[in-house]
Amino acid sequence: MYLRVAPMILCFVVVFAISSAGADIYKYVDAHGVIHFTDCPTTNRFRIYRPDAVDSLQAVSRWVRHYASIYRLEAALVHAVIKAESNYDPQAVSSKGACGIMQIEPKTARHLGVTDPFDPREAIRGGSSYLRQLLDRFQGNLDLALAAYNAGPTAVSHYGGVPPYPETRNYIKKVKRFMRDYKSGKDMIL
Repeated sequence: MYLRVAPMILCFVVVFAISSAGADIYKYVDAHGVIHFTDCPTTNRFRIYRPDAVDSLQAVSRWVRHYASIYRLEAALVHAVIKAESNYDPQAVSSKGACGIMQIEPKTARHLGVTDPFDPREAIRGGSSYLRQLLDRFQGNLDLALAAYNAGPTAVSHYGGVPPYPETRNYIKKVKRFMRDYKSGKDMIL
């Protein structure tokens, strides 16, 4: 009995000590799927990790399923866009001013009725609605809808297809790869 309880108590003490000390914990998953934790990141691949974030990520997954259903999208697509845009960081801000978990630009957010792009639920609703609008606008062509999400629908219309921007072309490949990974059951969130 003592041998079973002691490791659990030790684990609780360590987690409590770390969290009460105010130290940030960082997490990184390497190319082999090995998860690394540290309180002193040595590369920019580490991202802040908080155990309470698991509850938030479960809520994000519920909202993704909910809004994907409402807007007739595959949940894997919405997850893939979130992964590519912000890596599930609801506080992300791009150099171009796009905000939140789905990186919605302020003008687009206003058009979609998103008043707080840093609220994951609101951002997922708005981003999912926007993906549906883009898929409808481009007759269900996923590459064009993703290009429009990344570079704007005006650029896609101007070029009559995917714009020749390397960032946009890489973005389409990345989202489609993430989508395949989600569909295959790979845990991409944590």
